[in-house]
Amino acid sequence: MANPKTMELPVLPLRGMLVFPGTVLHFDIARPRSIAALEQCMTGKQKLLLLTQKREEDEEPKPEDLYMVGTVVNVRQVMNLPGENIRVLVEGEVRALVQNFQEKENYLQATVQISKDRIVRSNEGKAMVRTAQDLFEEYAKSSQRISQDMVEGLRTLEKPGEIADLLAAHILQKWQEKQEMLSELDPLKRLEKVCGVLVRETDLADTEKEIQSRIRKSVERNQKDYYLREQLRAIQNELGEEEEGDEHGYRKRMEETPLNEEARAKCEKEIDRMSRIAPGSPEYIVSETYIDWILDMPWGKETEDNLDLARAREILDREHYGLDKVKERIIEYLAVLRMKKNMKGPILCFVGPPGVGKTSIVKAIAEAVDRKFVRMSLGGVRDEAEIRGHRKTYIGSMPGRIITGMKQAGSMNPVFLFDEIDKMASDFRGDPASAMLEVLDAEQNNAFRDHYMEIPFDLSKVMFITTANSRETIPEPLLDRMEIIEVPSYTEEEKLQILKRHLMPKQLAEHGMAPGTVTMDEEIMRSMIEGYTREAGVRTLERTAAKICRKAAVYLLENEAESVHVDAERLHAFLGAVRYTREPLEQEARVGIVNGLAWTSVGGETLEVECIPMPGKGNLKLTGQLGDVMKESAEAAFSWVRAHSGELGLEEDFYTKTDIHVHLPEGAVPKDGPSAGITMTTAFVSALTGKKVRQDVAMTGEMTLRGRVLPIGGLKEKTLAAYRAGIRILIIPKENHKDLEEIPSYVLEHFEIIEVEEIQQVLDTALVQA
Repeated sequence: MANPKTMELPVLPLRGMLVFPGTVLHFDIARPRSIAALEQCMTGKQKLLLLTQKREEDEEPKPEDLYMVGTVVNVRQVMNLPGENIRVLVEGEVRALVQNFQEKENYLQATVQISKDRIVRSNEGKAMVRTAQDLFEEYAKSSQRISQDMVEGLRTLEKPGEIADLLAAHILQKWQEKQEMLSELDPLKRLEKVCGVLVRETDLADTEKEIQSRIRKSVERNQKDYYLREQLRAIQNELGEEEEGDEHGYRKRMEETPLNEEARAKCEKEIDRMSRIAPGSPEYIVSETYIDWILDMPWGKETEDNLDLARAREILDREHYGLDKVKERIIEYLAVLRMKKNMKGPILCFVGPPGVGKTSIVKAIAEAVDRKFVRMSLGGVRDEAEIRGHRKTYIGSMPGRIITGMKQAGSMNPVFLFDEIDKMASDFRGDPASAMLEVLDAEQNNAFRDHYMEIPFDLSKVMFITTANSRETIPEPLLDRMEIIEVPSYTEEEKLQILKRHLMPKQLAEHGMAPGTVTMDEEIMRSMIEGYTREAGVRTLERTAAKICRKAAVYLLENEAESVHVDAERLHAFLGAVRYTREPLEQEARVGIVNGLAWTSVGGETLEVECIPMPGKGNLKLTGQLGDVMKESAEAAFSWVRAHSGELGLEEDFYTKTDIHVHLPEGAVPKDGPSAGITMTTAFVSALTGKKVRQDVAMTGEMTLRGRVLPIGGLKEKTLAAYRAGIRILIIPKENHKDLEEIPSYVLEHFEIIEVEEIQQVLDTALVQA
């Protein structure tokens, strides 16, 4: 080496590859230090030092982890790829020996000594060049993987070092061998080593041709798959490296897995099929994926149920306040399971308004019985294949979400939640609700068949629980397979306890505050519930509690205080003006104004019915955005009044000269349902007779044309609305007596409850008798 030259260059470490002088290569980089080195290079002469790592797994290689001989390259092109990767095109220029490293701020730099090949003019060098060219031509003929253009191009080269580098770059497969060639600085020794590799590779290529020739004689030309398999086996025999294929590992796994008879036969058949397919082909991958799915299912794996009833009660009570029906049903299930070990899992459906804790109670149930928990949301699911999967003949097919959930659970008896089952829809892709029929039928789901798996899978030990906001939108066949448990809206007292026990402690923890940092009296909590939320559940209440915690955090930091007590004034400062107010109860009896009760999705509400008579021709006008059912109730009530005009002291033809207008305030809110029947009748009678209606009375009930009072729904929510409004006397249908058991005793004690069967009983109670 004449005139050694020293340079300082940024270092870019490579994994599992290197670049020879005179060759062009592109590669991707993503590591921050590598990108920094490239950026440094681009600000200078666009030269980099490429050094190969000794171990490919090193993410942040240190100087001692790099080889000391590398290649100085010119960066020809830099391209930004999607993500944070960068593609670089480089041309190898010359070898370089590292003298020392310098750690820069975010990249590695090295001082290198340039190593240029010495000029060889001896006869030995010329003979070595000619030998290498002849050996390469012979290798190209044997391997049939080298183009004739490259052979002819090599004939034009005369320098031993250039020829050695070019051959090493194209022939050597392992980067360790390439690094060994790069580290050899003498061009003649390097070319001699390359010639040895050419002889070895030529002999190996000839052996391959002999193997191929023998195999062609033993198989038919159209058995391509079998031929490739035999070729691989013959190569392994020749090398003395007989290896077992993937199918042997699958057979062992199959023997260890307690599959049912049909699944075992299907798996055996697929493994046999896979053994005849060339590895890496699309068909091979399809078979491999299918067998993996079969063997990955939790065949025979079950978690042991914890049947301690006291522990289950404790967990359910700790996680949720109220929801007594739900908790009692789970305790009953555990009790029966304790007595009859092989009981089929129940299929429960929790129906109730949003935010009452339907989904979260299911998680608590899974914890209480020590089972795995799987949740599948059915909201907006339109495709049947979401439930039952696709046939595996389709490209990209996969099992449905039932089988996927069971694999995820890793157990044959998890608690499986189907959330929002009333939100499923159907279209041209099928009816997912119909696909659920087999899943949710205890008599059929012991052999559930997914379209992809095509084998029976036992779901009978799964505890299926579904949730819905409304039972009306659940298809009837599906509803018939489930045990419906109503989850009613929370009472004010229940919301108070939930806020105190669960929501405030949770929000304090989530906002980084210790317990007791924010305090408030129960009266303030009631003001929060009444004035800032109007809902059946507690989601808005939780968001309101979170807002108080945020405001409190600002207050504590600005005032350097350790705690804050929220009183009425501070509640207003934190949350602003009250959002919801209730009209005060009328104190005096009024003509034509009756307090009704209504059920809404956010709980019960009081509903005033206003009625006034006017001179006219017997027209009945209804306003307040009433639905068809409520309009019909009004017409039925008016017909009853006309039919009993004599008993009521009215002229028989009063309707021919009187118009009646019925209005339900809050006209922007849609209203419907038959339960305002007795309310409207009372309003008609009061308005037409001039008798006043007691304003401390509220009523609900459907009425027939004969004056019979029929039962209604949502009594608990309506009773709570009357309780909040300060009503003292409550008129309800007699057939709703059974529903009073669900209402808290402290609410019932507030009322005088009148149970009625006929409309006359209603009039006797509500109207002020002269």
